[in-house]
Amino acid sequence: MGEVVSLRRARKAKARADAQATAATNRAVFGRTKAEKQRDAAEHDRMTRTLDGARRED
Repeated sequence: MGEVVSLRRARKAKARADAQATAATNRAVFGRTKAEKQRDAAEHDRMTRTLDGARRED
């Protein structure tokens, strides 16, 4: 026979795990320094300019 599981505890454990995963994602996205954000924005701008410069006009 299988083990008896409390559904309430299982739901709460799943909710906690989901909350921790969301928190980890938010820390990675929003927990950056101003210099890191500026570096990423400059890199994005550079890539955009490179791609726009390589476009052919019809």
